[in-house]
Amino acid sequence: MDYKLIANSWAIWLAVIPVALLEIYQAYIFAKKTKAAGPLVGLSAEEANKAFKVGMRSAIGPSLGVFAVMLGLMAVIGAPLAWQRLSIIGAAPTELAAATMAAKAQGLELSSPDYGAINFANACWVMALNGNAWLLTSGLLADKLDKISKKVMGHNKKTLGIFTVAATCGAFGYMCINQVIIGLAPAKNEVLASTISSFVLMVVLERVAKKHPRLGEWTLGIAMAAGMAVAVIFKHLVMGA
Repeated sequence: MDYKLIANSWAIWLAVIPVALLEIYQAYIFAKKTKAAGPLVGLSAEEANKAFKVGMRSAIGPSLGVFAVMLGLMAVIGAPLAWQRLSIIGAAPTELAAATMAAKAQGLELSSPDYGAINFANACWVMALNGNAWLLTSGLLADKLDKISKKVMGHNKKTLGIFTVAATCGAFGYMCINQVIIGLAPAKNEVLASTISSFVLMVVLERVAKKHPRLGEWTLGIAMAAGMAVAVIFKHLVMGA
């Protein structure tokens, strides 16, 4: 029996829909609590709404990347499970890596014609256990981070702001440099082209946004989407792949 008949069956859909609905409800709760907490940090209702819109629009770029990987994941583990996994975790490369490692542990590749129902079940377990580690860590340690931040920085909002910006710049800088290093390999030059083009476009858009403030809410999404488009064009036209 073809395992894809199981992977895309109504039984699997019924199993994943409650989890996806729970995620939607959780997002609603977070949005509601965030809006209620705005006055506590000095945000007006107008500023809170603007921040929400900026975040929503900035999420378009990363979501396109996740969606692109999800299409590939759907071809291997079926639409229901791919939808559920990326609804919970949202880290498409991590889920794809988990499914790949699950197959390799059984001496197969994801695209192997011998990949069957047992291999699919193994992938389900590996992805679930991998995700549980994240959930346990955040569930057990999230409240501790607030206590640590208060001890380290006290109640000085400026210090907390500086620390947050520095940490964000460090995290994104680290990820950006990793992409540059990957892109230096001859077979991965499209990654370097995407990174450089996104950076240049982001700088240009930020300058344009100073004259047209409404554009500021879209700059990140535009830069990321354009970077992905450049990668595809570069790979097919320049590298001939």
